[in-house]
Amino acid sequence: MRVLLAEDHAILARTIATGLRRQSMAVDIAASGDEAERMCLLAAYDVLILDRDLPVMTGDEVCLRLRELRDPPPILMLTAAGSLEDRVYGLDRLGADDYLGKPFDFTELVARVRALSRRAPKPPSVVHEYQGISLDLTRHEVHVDGRAVELTPKEFAVLLMLIEARGEAVTHRELVRSIWDENLDPRTSAVRATVSRLRGKLGVPDAIVADAGEGYRLCR
Repeated sequence: MRVLLAEDHAILARTIATGLRRQSMAVDIAASGDEAERMCLLAAYDVLILDRDLPVMTGDEVCLRLRELRDPPPILMLTAAGSLEDRVYGLDRLGADDYLGKPFDFTELVARVRALSRRAPKPPSVVHEYQGISLDLTRHEVHVDGRAVELTPKEFAVLLMLIEARGEAVTHRELVRSIWDENLDPRTSAVRATVSRLRGKLGVPDAIVADAGEGYRLCR
């Protein structure tokens, strides 16, 4: 099961994520509302645990925007505002699938996450394949010559763009515009570092070639 936890309190987020991982769940963390929305657009999550009080974009806004998607993830609203009126508002007006107030018992959180995952319809897998690399967009899984490879959301997104280019170069500007924040300093090494880590995880040193003046292309 793949879970996205949108929680800006770093210690709480790490605690929840660690507990869920011990329950055999794959967990990604978003520290702001806009990051949570971007990650949901890049990957298919079985459940989104969404704090209402997030920076940049509130959990309420994220919930409303995700409900416009064709296949939004089931949303468990997690918040300190646990009155009856707040619960009704979250479920009825915002479209959340479940609502859990803070503080909460961790075993109840796990039970609610699993229940949401069971109720959610399972869409057919969308798989991209190229030169022995298989990328399952629905399950957020990657296999290289049959070997499972664990990627971060950004590494996954970069690999998807390279596979879709079918050996043609993808420019640095295209990667930044599609995957990173538009305000990213163009001089930063973030893209180069991500590509370097991705190259290492693919297990072939020259799997991704950097063409001077062109960008990056997949050529295993």
